[in-house]
Amino acid sequence: MKYQVLLFYKYVTIENPKELMGVYRTLCDKYQLKGRTIIAEEGINSTLEGTVENTEAFLVELLSGSRFSDMQIKRSAGNGASFPRCMIKVRNEIVGTRFGKEIDPRVQTAPYMSADELHALYENKEDFVVVDMRNSYEFESGHFANSIDPGMDASRELPKIVEALNVEEGKKIVTVCTGGVRCEKMSAYLLHKGFKDVHQLDGGMHSYMEKYPEGHFKGTLFTFDDRLVMDFGGNREIVGKCKRCDAPNEQYQNCANAECNMLFLICNNCMSAEGPGFCGEKCEKSTVRVVQRVRG
Repeated sequence: MKYQVLLFYKYVTIENPKELMGVYRTLCDKYQLKGRTIIAEEGINSTLEGTVENTEAFLVELLSGSRFSDMQIKRSAGNGASFPRCMIKVRNEIVGTRFGKEIDPRVQTAPYMSADELHALYENKEDFVVVDMRNSYEFESGHFANSIDPGMDASRELPKIVEALNVEEGKKIVTVCTGGVRCEKMSAYLLHKGFKDVHQLDGGMHSYMEKYPEGHFKGTLFTFDDRLVMDFGGNREIVGKCKRCDAPNEQYQNCANAECNMLFLICNNCMSAEGPGFCGEKCEKSTVRVVQRVRG
């Protein structure tokens, strides 16, 4: 493996996010890393790619200070082209939930459940429910067995759909997301709304799949980079389906309707048949179109 992708976050008070942004950019430039990073007063959320040698050297420097020394780092194989450039932004939140300030993972969040503990729940057929806190289009290519997709297109929609979760009172709830950063706030929100026995998967789906590549996560893991999906090998089931013909598929494209642009699963046969791909009949009949954006 020549290249690797680093995924990490931490909710920690950063008094001067703009100052940290400058230091962070210098460090990324030093090791020729590309990716996306969000820095806010509440913490940092970052995905970076570079050579194995450079990413590991970067981590030595990043984790040397006390602020980030205990940060959990996820690693996966890269291809050298997962990101076009290094983008670092200062925002109000490291995840765009738009929740009130009373929802603060630095103050309260759900207890962590390890990958081993979640795996044991499945193996022992215990009574629990997994709530997937990602967007619905991420859910389509891969998810945990028997998990709930709340139907969100963005994290900020959780308050609108939380009442419709319809989880039996007293049942153990395990919130899951890609790397854990969304569940920090979303599990905190569930606790704030009165849900009991709420947990969050420590390290997210990434950590579970890395340890159990043939476990209870089915399909591939959606990624917010040009890889689009990833897995950790092993025999796995393809759960994604082409939105046009229902054939097994794990290939994402953006809808060719400029007002939609939604990522959706579409197979090569349907792409060849219709040229620019549309996620549905409504978008296909619209007069607003763009040239097909081909994805990897």
